[in-house]
Amino acid sequence: MGLTASVLAVDAGNSKTDVAVVAADGSVLATARGGGFRPPVVGVEAAVDVIADAVGQAFTAAGVGSVDHVSACLANADFPVEEQQLAAALHARAWGVEVEVRNDTFAILRAGVTEPRGVAVVCGAGINCVGMRPDGRTARFPALGRISGDWGGGWGLAEEALWHAARAEDGRGVGTDLARVLPRHFGLPSMYALIEALHLEDIAPARRHELTPVLFATAAAGDPVARSLVDRLADEVVSMATVALTRLDLLDEETPVLLGGSVLAARHPQLDDGVRELLAARAPKAVPRVVTASPVLGAALLGLDRAGASAEVQARTRAYYEA
Repeated sequence: MGLTASVLAVDAGNSKTDVAVVAADGSVLATARGGGFRPPVVGVEAAVDVIADAVGQAFTAAGVGSVDHVSACLANADFPVEEQQLAAALHARAWGVEVEVRNDTFAILRAGVTEPRGVAVVCGAGINCVGMRPDGRTARFPALGRISGDWGGGWGLAEEALWHAARAEDGRGVGTDLARVLPRHFGLPSMYALIEALHLEDIAPARRHELTPVLFATAAAGDPVARSLVDRLADEVVSMATVALTRLDLLDEETPVLLGGSVLAARHPQLDDGVRELLAARAPKAVPRVVTASPVLGAALLGLDRAGASAEVQARTRAYYEA
């Protein structure tokens, strides 16, 4: 007799979608990967179609047609009303009896803890922070960029590097090696040439992300301006984590603080050391560590939490991904 599917786990980010079908005993029956989930760009239904392609592959491989619970952690689910709208769109696909949608940062948090308790700060293209307690209380931020008070993320760091480099070259700002290394990355002779190329889109706008590693390399070489940007990012990461810990009454308890996303997972020494030093000063009970587990594991564990699964069942699911 085959295993009964209990959870459909979905982790859908801007660049890719991962899904997993998990049995009631924690066994992973099937997985699949699809494209990016971008409802602001293509609309909700078209974005859900991308998830549907991956779900169809996983259901076929698992030999199932539906599950008890759909646990979906989705990019662009930044407000409760958006979570509700996306949950309704997923429920209409009849993949499961129950559907729960959360922001995708919750998947990274849950993937890194053995119980739904802790705080996660994610710094990839953008920056976000969430926290949770086993009683269901959560802490979160809108994380929409400057309009919601955010600073940082790979895109933001690239913009800041360009700003300082432009002002250094034309005399409005202090000198920095960024004025030399940023244009050189694209084979250009000056910031003026780089500004023109970006403005005319001779260099695709998305390629600005390439400048974030250049910024970190320049900081590691000792450039004061670049180092100041890295230090500011460390301060932002710790500020978000400390606020989330405070909101959840976890500041005075030993609590994991998970660091995820491409920028934090890269373990740049200055950033990594800065985050840990500032956390030790502002939240001494926090236990920082970098998350390397697949976020879809977190989505699966959140679904198993909802189903009341035992620690043994959850450990079986975790073992699959850690293997």
